Amino acid sequence: MTATAAEPVLTSTGLSMAFGGLTALDEVDITVRRGQVFGLLGPNGSGKSTWINCVSGIYRPKSGRVSFRGRDVTGHPPHRMYHAGLGRTFQRLENFPEMSVMENMLLALQESQGTLLTRLLKHTEHAERDRAGELLEFMGLTRVRDEPMKSLSYGQQKLCDLAMVLMPDPEIILLDEPMAGVNPALIGELVERIKSLNAAGKTFVIIEHNLKVVMELCDWMVVLDYGVKLAEGLPAEIQANEDVLEAYFGS
Repeated sequence: MTATAAEPVLTSTGLSMAFGGLTALDEVDITVRRGQVFGLLGPNGSGKSTWINCVSGIYRPKSGRVSFRGRDVTGHPPHRMYHAGLGRTFQRLENFPEMSVMENMLLALQESQGTLLTRLLKHTEHAERDRAGELLEFMGLTRVRDEPMKSLSYGQQKLCDLAMVLMPDPEIILLDEPMAGVNPALIGELVERIKSLNAAGKTFVIIEHNLKVVMELCDWMVVLDYGVKLAEGLPAEIQANEDVLEAYFGS
């Protein structure tokens, strides 16, 4: 499959966002196609996280359009995007450190299946525990499933973060700096899990400053700079782009 062969699954057209007098995104057009591992690159403050926040419903864009699976979802709140099949992680870990890994996994379904108590009353937790167990096994976290989340290393928590996003089986997954703060051994684990999930049909958008990782993982990239789309193309094309080298790689 080529980078342009698959149908679009997530697009932004003329997407703009401002905070006070500061323009964070300036008419940004981006197309993510089904089955891609799509890299969103750029220096700090270039608008990467703002774009993810706009398409996932955290922010309502100032102008422009967001389309998901061919439907206009501009300004839809996060819970609607979640139900539509869009999952995401954040730069900071979003979990309950005092609760067990398994409890965190089950709580990841609260938005779609109701509270933990209501799911217990409906006798649905057994199937959910089975799914959580399978995902934890896939992530190599079975032995810590009953441990409090805070007892895990930061890298293990990042793996669990991804497992939690997978609980409702989203179609597309947005990862905001998934490798930040993770030791090299666990970075390799995360990379392999993303590759496996992509091979199974999951689409990814990844913001990441570890250039070695994004060049290995991504099959298509967009580079933002000061809220404007600076470049787009294959990893080799991005590496050779003089504007990118000057703005992002410091050359």
